[in-house]
Amino acid sequence: MRQAGGLELPDVMRTLGPLHLEDLEPHRFEDLVRQLLYDFRPWRELEATGRSGADGGFDARGWEGELSAPILDSEEVSDEGTDPAQQRQWLIQCKREKAIGPKKLTDYLDALPDARGTGIYGLIFVAACDFSITARDDFRERSRALGFQEARLWGRAELEDALFQPKNDHLLFAYFGISLQIRKRSARTAIRSRLAAKRKAKRALDGSNYCLILDGTDERYPALDENDMLPRAQRGRWSIWEFSRHSAYGMLFRSRRHFAFVDDDQVHWDYAETMNDAVPHEDPWRTQPRRDDNWQARTEAMVRWDALEPRNRAWVEVLVILPYDALVDIDADGDDFFRGPILYVDNFGPDGKPPFAPGVIVDLSVGAGAHQIDANLDTRVEIFERAVSDEDGPEADR
Repeated sequence: MRQAGGLELPDVMRTLGPLHLEDLEPHRFEDLVRQLLYDFRPWRELEATGRSGADGGFDARGWEGELSAPILDSEEVSDEGTDPAQQRQWLIQCKREKAIGPKKLTDYLDALPDARGTGIYGLIFVAACDFSITARDDFRERSRALGFQEARLWGRAELEDALFQPKNDHLLFAYFGISLQIRKRSARTAIRSRLAAKRKAKRALDGSNYCLILDGTDERYPALDENDMLPRAQRGRWSIWEFSRHSAYGMLFRSRRHFAFVDDDQVHWDYAETMNDAVPHEDPWRTQPRRDDNWQARTEAMVRWDALEPRNRAWVEVLVILPYDALVDIDADGDDFFRGPILYVDNFGPDGKPPFAPGVIVDLSVGAGAHQIDANLDTRVEIFERAVSDEDGPEADR
């Protein structure tokens, strides 16, 4: 985990696993290799010889050279004056195996037609596995001894490099169902959507104190579930939250706000955990007894807070984060039940609470936020009355 702004963020990396080249049907593996080779040289012909069964050692055969005129019958073709590059014949051998060691590789090469007796110019040996440096060195020596003027060895790494190039994205999708270009477009769409949501949120929330976060799929709104034995969050998936500010993580809302004390050494501190100033004063869905209890606790804590020297008076705020991605839309005007901005979101939690990001931000400030102090629990002293339950601590949600 990494820390950022008081928030714990997971170290997440997303990557693709190895492509399962060895799971392709043998002829489909040959088709893939042949299609990847179209950009390797300007081919006059590239033949799928391996599909016939009796391939003479050729899974595919290529004739190098551009076509500048229609192909003639073989009897009408003269070798005189023909560009040598247009007579280069390539042997393409494909092995769909998980492992090929140096000895097995040289055995495969020895079974190929001898280039010195057949006039074959080049060799491309392709396999669905990785090759060791010894195997690669042996391949070069053996293919040279067999008379090949050019020889290329492609293993898993070379095939994946080719498939991950944008020009071959259609092959990556056709053979493995993966499209990096679609992912890129999806990421681009997500970024644009996030920025649009941020711009709309800034217009709607800047200057606002409280807003309603509402699950637009909850058809019970605005009437709470009649079962008053359920916790409030399960009686209706909406609640009023005090907006704090925008951040790189999303919109920050005050979950808790407490009177606090900071010593002259700027290290030792305490907070009034029995009260919470982030509780909205006007909430038609909140019970009167709970509002009264909070007000009584606030009154008692304020007596101790007022007795402090002004330089020692501080505030503790616990902020929760609503990512911009969670926004579906914003009604900046509200309705006849709530007059402020209404944020429509999805993916409320099973506990009925808004889809806040994991973790919280704890701010301990002196002088209306002018000076931030590290809220280290090891340096906390006892100035204010403690709450009966630990659930009312500075990192507890409402």
